[in-house]
Amino acid sequence: MQEFEDLLNESFEIDTPDEGSVVRGKVIAIEAGQAIIDVGYKMEGRVDLKEFAEPGQSPEINVGDEVEVYLRQVENSRGEAVISHEMARREAAWDRLEKAYADENRVDGAIFGRVKGGFTVDLGGAVAFLPGSQVDVRPVRDAGPLMGLKQPFQILKMDRRRGNIVVSRRAILEESRAEQRAEVIGNLHEGQAIDGVVKNITEYGAFVDLGGVDGLLHVTDMAWRRVNHPSEIVTIGETIKVQVIKINKETHRISLGMKQLQDDPWDTVEAKFPLDSVHTGRVTNITDYGAFVELEPGVEGLVHVSEMSWTKKNVHPGKIVSTSQEVEVMVLEIDSQKRRVSLGLKQTQRNPWEVFAETHPEGTQVEGDVKNITEFGLFVGLDGDIDGMVHLSDISWDQRGEEAIQNYVKGDVVQAVVTEVDVEKERISLSIKALDDSFSGATEGVKRGTVVTVTVTAIEDGGIEVEYEGAKSFIRRSDLSRDRAEQRPERFQVGDKIDVRVTNVDQKTRRLGLSIKAREIAEEKEAVEQYGSSDSGASLGDILGAALKGDDR
Repeated sequence: MQEFEDLLNESFEIDTPDEGSVVRGKVIAIEAGQAIIDVGYKMEGRVDLKEFAEPGQSPEINVGDEVEVYLRQVENSRGEAVISHEMARREAAWDRLEKAYADENRVDGAIFGRVKGGFTVDLGGAVAFLPGSQVDVRPVRDAGPLMGLKQPFQILKMDRRRGNIVVSRRAILEESRAEQRAEVIGNLHEGQAIDGVVKNITEYGAFVDLGGVDGLLHVTDMAWRRVNHPSEIVTIGETIKVQVIKINKETHRISLGMKQLQDDPWDTVEAKFPLDSVHTGRVTNITDYGAFVELEPGVEGLVHVSEMSWTKKNVHPGKIVSTSQEVEVMVLEIDSQKRRVSLGLKQTQRNPWEVFAETHPEGTQVEGDVKNITEFGLFVGLDGDIDGMVHLSDISWDQRGEEAIQNYVKGDVVQAVVTEVDVEKERISLSIKALDDSFSGATEGVKRGTVVTVTVTAIEDGGIEVEYEGAKSFIRRSDLSRDRAEQRPERFQVGDKIDVRVTNVDQKTRRLGLSIKAREIAEEKEAVEQYGSSDSGASLGDILGAALKGDDR
């Protein structure tokens, strides 16, 4: 009796574990998909076998195995302990993960499910969330091969109270890539030639894999010639030989070049393209200020807009040449240090003003369309795509220039005479009125001092207008008579025939200087010389009378 009492007291002295704690137990049986576990303290509980399985694997549990379980409840309605192996693993995992998080250590886990925005990861009992953006350094289209695979992760953040853990696989990959890059970069040096594989092509160049580290091959370093797009030179997956141009130790950026492994064509430019030599090239680019012409691969020159045409001064280069066009150019200047060649397009053709001057000397008659009308004259299109100008004063003999120009419109075909060609100033002077040489015909043989008969054509206050053989002239009031009282224009009528003395013949202005007064003075002088002088005692009237009688004889 005493022994039973002692055993009873001993049993009461044994501490029953607290609910919510992790205890060790032994598997005593496996039945109906459950493991029956003796957790001691005269307690047994049941755990589903699936709690002992790793993600994607079969449960590994046998009778006699010792396992840890989480005691959720000491006794249920059936008198059994309510236990969970999974919760025990989770508690242990959280302890382990919190320490790893604090120490910034990696943790092992396996992706086992897909959820909105990412995946679930088993971290040895605790479930974490892996965002889609943290799976890889590049977007992953198919995560199938990664499922169930045990691999390291980095904990980004965790909250035990809420049961939240966020992990990253990308951080691990980037870290390993950085280590790999550092190792590869450590073995590279500027100027080194190395083989690489083209991984990607962009508008500005290509990314080349140098064995774990990428370098940028810029489009300007692919070839000495102009490259419009990198795909002209390389293709994805192609193995190419490149030279390491520059390594940035801080950013680990590597600049690569292909043309640096080839001969620089600029080394022989001055010898191949001497000044004033003419070459055929291809137009590669057109800008507002000119056109670039490729003389050979890697050597381009600029034809400035001012050197494109003798005649088209304010025209966009694209109106004169087109891309890919073959053109002849002259080398005007070379600057090897700045890698610049100045070219001329118009220099390969003769100066049209020189040609015109040779083929159209002064006095040549020409024909052309009126291209433009300005306040100072007409511009007429001539051979060689050049213009000549008819000044207002050279349009008409009979009309003022402002009036005469009103008789013309753009497009009129006119004839004119070349009066001057200034090659240096690129200026051609023309005259329409010079076509009319009637004045020369009318005045042929007429010299200063000649007396001619003219017809009065108009009476004006200042004098009279007269005509001689189709050439009109004007006699001023002061020249109408020697006698002041007779210097009245109104004493004449239109149609009167009068004798006048020629005082001047100006072929250039087509004007005759005429005077009645000069004729009268000349006649008097002649009479005096012929019939005596006033010193003889005879009056002027007598002398003139004698002269008149002599004429009658």
